[in-house]
Amino acid sequence: MASLYQETLLNQPASKVWHALRDISKTHELFAGVLTDCHIERQGSEGDGVEGNGGEGDLRTVTFANGMVVRERIVAIDDQRQRIAYTVLGDMFDYHAASMQVVAVSDDACKFVWYSDLLPDSRAEVVAPLMRAGCAALRRSLDG
Repeated sequence: MASLYQETLLNQPASKVWHALRDISKTHELFAGVLTDCHIERQGSEGDGVEGNGGEGDLRTVTFANGMVVRERIVAIDDQRQRIAYTVLGDMFDYHAASMQVVAVSDDACKFVWYSDLLPDSRAEVVAPLMRAGCAALRRSLDG
């Protein structure tokens, strides 16, 4: 199994970054240039209590700038740990689980940490550059 890791430092308070990241319906705005569209299909009966944002159990379909379309299931949105976990559905991967987390490093800075575990290993050649580009896009979106 390939295990990928990316992190980036953001010059924003962790609470501000988390507020933006946890709105899973606007992922394409945070990762502009890498993603071009995002659509949420409500699956959970209770959602996460945030109207319109999507929640645990919901399906998210993202479109990449290269035209690739990926469907994801949101596994967890953890406000206490400021972490989102998701899995990629479909036949592109035998297995793909990922998480994104915001970790405070000071009152006005934080780290964005992204893990991705996947099979087959060869798909890492596609995913790793997208994660690097995603971190750069997030910096542009939030740090300006």
